[in-house]
Amino acid sequence: MVSDKLLVFGIIGAVIAALCCFTPLLVILLGAAGLSAIVGILDYIVLPVLAVFLIIVVVALWRRRRT
Repeated sequence: MVSDKLLVFGIIGAVIAALCCFTPLLVILLGAAGLSAIVGILDYIVLPVLAVFLIIVVVALWRRRRT
């Protein structure tokens, strides 16, 4: 039960982070909000977030397989 919630959380987070990382979605939203100065540091934020969510997915799958 816990691994299922963890798996769903990890997958949703990874999809959102991937959308923000591989498409200009986040750049457009930040530009529209007047925060385009942040665009230069997005790689330092979004890529580690994507890695963390992918690790969460792997841990959830490992827990599911173990039980």
